[in-house]
Amino acid sequence: MSRFIDIVEVGARDGLQNEKTVLDVGQKLELIRRLEAAGVRRQEVVSFVNPARVPQMAGAEEIMTALPHDDARSRIGLVLNMRGWDRCLAGACDEANVVVCASDGFGIRNQGASVTEQIATMAAIAARKHAEGGPPITGTVSVAFGCPFDGEISEDQVVAIVREMVAAKLDEIALADTIGVADPWVVRRRVEAVQAVIGDIPLRMHFHDTRNTGIANAFASVEAGVTILDASVGGLGGCPFAPAATGNIGTEDLAYMLDRAGFETGLDIAALIDTAKWVGGLIGKAPASSVSRAGLFPKVG
Repeated sequence: MSRFIDIVEVGARDGLQNEKTVLDVGQKLELIRRLEAAGVRRQEVVSFVNPARVPQMAGAEEIMTALPHDDARSRIGLVLNMRGWDRCLAGACDEANVVVCASDGFGIRNQGASVTEQIATMAAIAARKHAEGGPPITGTVSVAFGCPFDGEISEDQVVAIVREMVAAKLDEIALADTIGVADPWVVRRRVEAVQAVIGDIPLRMHFHDTRNTGIANAFASVEAGVTILDASVGGLGGCPFAPAATGNIGTEDLAYMLDRAGFETGLDIAALIDTAKWVGGLIGKAPASSVSRAGLFPKVG
């Protein structure tokens, strides 16, 4: 099991967007830099959304301006619409993550658009990228396993959206269990169904641990051949538009599991634990991640 698993850190974006405590730009930059010092190579650092709707994501342009270009790092911006794409370009993000919700119920509440409208926006953004240039685009299917408003999401619904992303020639495709309802068996089936239509396009998975199945779902993804997984330091996270949605799987939890199994991640788990405790102090809550509570094994020192 020497396979390399690319862990995409989402703490500075998804991790903070649902917290009552709003960090300032300097604190967010310190978080990003601490994570990169712990070995993180790819991370979502900003979200180009209206700060009036999500005040935790204010300061995106300031953050990108303060981060010097680094060939060894990739800073990702979340994009929901064409205005977000323009801001992403202006901010010189290394990658863009364009989201399409799998249900109208979630899409209208989260993005003010139906699934059909979001697909059209995604395709228009991709067309502009191919015509004018721009960073690589990941297409994320959010609520890909279940919606808090519309209920179950079928495999056919997800595959239909993924086919549109393939047609738009996106660089990467991701499936997000936004509200943490998936189980390892459905994850494996959905991964296999999507892999059958995406060809050589990399597949990335994003799990929330709302019902304590996040790490099991990550395991099922790796067993099914996935090599790119999202995680959030300290288990931070949640969606402001998804009732009762809790954090992502903890980066240190995921890295610990993979490290014990012999996979390579390039991450310093002890440094991740220190960062989880540091940011937890800023927002006034202890890390939700198990490894930050229990510590490494074997104990060091």
